[in-house]
Amino acid sequence: MSGTTRTQQLIRILLLVGTLTALYFVPWKLLRIRLTPLPETVAEQVADAYGYGFAGIIVYVDQAGAPPAHYAAGYHDRDVRTPADPHALFKIASVGKLYDAVAITKLVSSGKLSLDSTVADYLPELDDRIDQADQITLAMLVRHRSGIPNLTDAPGYWTDPPATPQEALDLVLDQPADFAPGSDYGYSNTNYLLLSLITERVLGYSQFTYIGEVILEPLGLERTYASIHAVDLEELMSGYYVGVAEDIKLTDYGSMVATAENVGIFLRALNDGSLLTEAEQQLYTSLYEFGHTGLVAGYQSIARYHPELDAVIVQFTSTTDFEGYEWTISEIVYDRMVRILAR
Repeated sequence: MSGTTRTQQLIRILLLVGTLTALYFVPWKLLRIRLTPLPETVAEQVADAYGYGFAGIIVYVDQAGAPPAHYAAGYHDRDVRTPADPHALFKIASVGKLYDAVAITKLVSSGKLSLDSTVADYLPELDDRIDQADQITLAMLVRHRSGIPNLTDAPGYWTDPPATPQEALDLVLDQPADFAPGSDYGYSNTNYLLLSLITERVLGYSQFTYIGEVILEPLGLERTYASIHAVDLEELMSGYYVGVAEDIKLTDYGSMVATAENVGIFLRALNDGSLLTEAEQQLYTSLYEFGHTGLVAGYQSIARYHPELDAVIVQFTSTTDFEGYEWTISEIVYDRMVRILAR
């Protein structure tokens, strides 16, 4: 056998081994879900989603021309087998940033805040604790262009969460910036913690109280809360982490809490222009997005407006695994519901 032939055979063997290895690591569960024919209705898709490994799922759909629809499958509390309730409370995690961005927009529009002022201007005590605080503007915080490290990436955050905003901030103080202010994009929960501190410094009272004044009360949203400490915990959907047996809903990561319907009503108002004046809408458009996702241990949320359908869809799923496929599965399920409505 010539050297060339042996080389060709070796290449074929290596290609075969590579193919078999790739097939072994294919996330077959994801592929199976993607390739499963679409059911006829959103209700059927929600019911199917329970079989994908979520302890519970809640979906709210508000499509123009039809009354709002509420769906749920799985369990509100898996341990006692309580059925999922479409009107249950849920930790909405980073979906809350939409409310924060609206609050900032209204404060800037009213002249109480300036987008060009810096962290050092508003919080001078942090001037030498946050890298380049005198160069990080309010606009950079809102747009995630500050370069300040993300506090939820700090070691131990998820296993031993900080009990206060100050403890959370302490996780990133005196750390070098991830990039020069304004030079790049880097999603950081620290940005929105600082925005809340700035807002409260300027107003003299809590940011959530202000959110109540300018968002919740005008929209009649009575099922949106600052945290788990403001709710009847029996109404809060349980949350689970893959590999952890117990319910982790009592662990406080600082998330707002709301029903899917309340989030949907807010999202509709944000997108149709009824929540903001024309000038505020233009300002908000320059600052932030009009839909969001949220992820905190035990809780995943997707809240988006789809202009091609004139529909708001909010999805909550109550099982997470930051190193697994649960987030991707939730996105696949959400996308399938969009396709069902489009069809």
